[in-house]
Amino acid sequence: MEVAAVDAYLAYTIEVYITEALWWVLLVVKVFALGDSIIRKDEFFVAADKQNKVFWLLLLGVFLFLHIVFRNSAFLNMIGTVAALVYLIDVRPTLRAMHQR
Repeated sequence: MEVAAVDAYLAYTIEVYITEALWWVLLVVKVFALGDSIIRKDEFFVAADKQNKVFWLLLLGVFLFLHIVFRNSAFLNMIGTVAALVYLIDVRPTLRAMHQR
């Protein structure tokens, strides 16, 4: 019986460390997406037909704030992560291509 308690504690400890690491990784992703959107020119957003800069700044900024304040809210963090990934996968490459022209 004692071995099962140790195994449960070990499993819980591993889960806590994985959750903590994932929280930090997603925080870095959101900070990077917000930082990248800050340095891009507003004209590129409009020309690329990817909403506007204010939209992305508000969306990414609000979800970064919610990620920090509501640390254990998986639902809000999931929505914010999707928004940051959409920016990084869809919007950012288009803006970078326009900048290089």
